[in-house]
Amino acid sequence: MPSITRRIFIETCAALSAAPLARSAPAPDIHFPTAPRDRLAVASYPFRNFMDRPGHPGLKLTDFASMVMEKFGIHNIEPLSNHFPSTEPAYLDELRRAVEQAHSHIVNIPTSVGASLYDPDSARRGKAIAGGKKWVDVAVAIGSPSIRVHIQGARGASPDAGRASESLKQVAEYGAAKNIMINLENDDLVTEDAFFLVKVIDAVASPWLRGLPDFGNSMLKGDEDFNYKAVEAMFRHAYNISHVKDAEVDEGKVFRVSMAKTFGIAKAAGYRGYFSMEFEGQGEPYEGTQKLIDESLKDL
Repeated sequence: MPSITRRIFIETCAALSAAPLARSAPAPDIHFPTAPRDRLAVASYPFRNFMDRPGHPGLKLTDFASMVMEKFGIHNIEPLSNHFPSTEPAYLDELRRAVEQAHSHIVNIPTSVGASLYDPDSARRGKAIAGGKKWVDVAVAIGSPSIRVHIQGARGASPDAGRASESLKQVAEYGAAKNIMINLENDDLVTEDAFFLVKVIDAVASPWLRGLPDFGNSMLKGDEDFNYKAVEAMFRHAYNISHVKDAEVDEGKVFRVSMAKTFGIAKAAGYRGYFSMEFEGQGEPYEGTQKLIDESLKDL
């Protein structure tokens, strides 16, 4: 049996003593602004038909922060992952510099991860986990404190909180190591039902996995009481980002949301994070976003 030198013994002991520290990252500690306007952000999603994309020249993502600053006087943006023409380091550096030059900040990146986090097939779940980790790295590169991970469906499988929790635990651990929050949004009524998300968040039990309350997505059930209960549950699990809207439109039907009531729910939950304008009503997004900003400032 080979002998163990004193140096190897000391190095091994040091590694073992450090391991628990690596597994238990501290909780996030974002110092949020308190002035109402400084707590607002503008999402790029409502402007999707105006954004630059192959075959349709338009507003470049690198110009989005300056547009938001000039038109709305808001210093925070939330760029959708679909609006990134590239995730190569050179482009991410260009985007970060453009945001800084506009005296703005990125407060979150909503993203899909390419597969279902609860897929029965472990290889496809692995693809989703890798997708989440990739966008954590993007968030680090452009100075975003968080990403929103979309939980998409899996063919032939019902939403499974156990498998989703196992997957998101890995993404949250990776985010914690990089100081990046992972958020889940009550977006899809089936795969991202608010109470399903709460179950997943509670199962993972990490301060780095939180809820992203959307003011109106749960209203698509046509049940006003359900929507406000869903939003209340999400705000109890939220930390740094929420989506503001006063209406949802589905197949021509308009579902109205009381912003005053929803801001009241946020206040009662002690929420101190950002409110990102995500206009979804009828009409064009510039006017709609301004309306949301004006109402948010009044309700805050």
